[in-house]
Amino acid sequence: MHRLGIWTAAGCAFSAPALAQEPASGIEGRWAGSVVLPTGELPFSVTFEATDGALSATMDIPAQGALGLPLTAVSYTDGRVHFELRASIGLAVWDGAHDGSSIEGGFTQGAARGTFTARRADPAATEPEEPVPYREEEISFENGDVHLEGTLTLPEGAGPFPAVVLITGSGPQDRDEVVFGFPVFRVLSDHLTRQGIAVLRYDDRGVGGSTGSVPGSTTSDFAGDALAGIARLSVHPDIDPARVGLLGHSEGAAVAPLAASRSDAVRFAVLLAGTSVPGTEVLYEQSAAMQRASGVGDEQIAWNTDFQRRLFAAMEAGEDLDGYREELGVRIRDGIDRLSEAQRAPISDVDGHVQTQVDQQINAVQTPWFRHFLTFDPSEALRGTRVPVLALFGGLDLQVLVDQNRGPMAEALAGNPDVTIEEVPRANHLFQAATTGSPVEYAMLEKTFVDGFLDTISDWILARFGN
Repeated sequence: MHRLGIWTAAGCAFSAPALAQEPASGIEGRWAGSVVLPTGELPFSVTFEATDGALSATMDIPAQGALGLPLTAVSYTDGRVHFELRASIGLAVWDGAHDGSSIEGGFTQGAARGTFTARRADPAATEPEEPVPYREEEISFENGDVHLEGTLTLPEGAGPFPAVVLITGSGPQDRDEVVFGFPVFRVLSDHLTRQGIAVLRYDDRGVGGSTGSVPGSTTSDFAGDALAGIARLSVHPDIDPARVGLLGHSEGAAVAPLAASRSDAVRFAVLLAGTSVPGTEVLYEQSAAMQRASGVGDEQIAWNTDFQRRLFAAMEAGEDLDGYREELGVRIRDGIDRLSEAQRAPISDVDGHVQTQVDQQINAVQTPWFRHFLTFDPSEALRGTRVPVLALFGGLDLQVLVDQNRGPMAEALAGNPDVTIEEVPRANHLFQAATTGSPVEYAMLEKTFVDGFLDTISDWILARFGN
């Protein structure tokens, strides 16, 4: 439940280009960083574009499912960078200095005061070299009334080839699973295809060319989407249907065994940072670990965990949540009351500010996806998975903790004769080489996987399903 409720609502922002008074080449491109507040940190990325002397920008906040938010009051003058985001809970303002390699400065939104740092994200470091030595096809398929679109990459030479369908993590993701400038699935797909494995990656529901809605769907629905992708590949002339499997990341690693337990068409499963305990337990540990890494005090962590437990129990029992809205509102209001008079001054409507934050947090946990996630136990599907399984965990992952999930996963898969479970040292949730594993680092790290990660996956697949 601990989220930084300081911004957004995608429909509340609009764009207004500003005059670029310095050469655009000094600021153009994508910058990734995080806002640091007393309550924690929240990563973001901002992309600047200059057209005919006018500078504009958009922002991504993936942790809140917000992508491509248009910014206002964008300017770059005398080494100073300024941009703003209009949101329902107040105008968020960034103002900082650009030194060529980073942008550092102050952040304000209502009573919130903090700092931010952003560094240039180099997309060229993760782009496959052109021309790529393989074929690419645009692929579409259906799961009931949901239309899904993606890209199929086919190795050089004559098929049929082994193939894998990629399944993204939670939240609306595009086919490349871009997280703070790191196109996780595009880099993974490029490697596997070069090794002789065909790959299908597709846009999530409601993203790109795909229809439907992620918040309005469930993990079970996503398993149906993955099986529809398997079915589409099974009739492709260059794919061997006897050598087609699934690879899921994060929530996708819970979707994959669910799909595999439902259909014999799935011949193997690769699980990256997958959970093996009920969603409530994942959230309690994830929330506490991420807060602790952000410097949140023990008292606040304890309150958050207790509030989560009581709220989720009330939801499962079908109780009215008005009391929890009131309790959360009191907590938020107490925080405002502890601010100085100068800090409270920008909040012209305290009641409205509190109500907006309460609504955002309580409404988010009442979506069909979240309700299903809370009670979903991946161990049941893992026990029903009889195909070969490779499961990898990041040793520094704070979103899916290896100590919480590795043991139960091994126990659930104990009846499967071909299971490999490994921990990747110093790797975070994205399997980047990390220092702390905190999501705050994601934007700052090199947009590559930790050494040996890609080879581990391709070698395992080819050892079982190669030519």
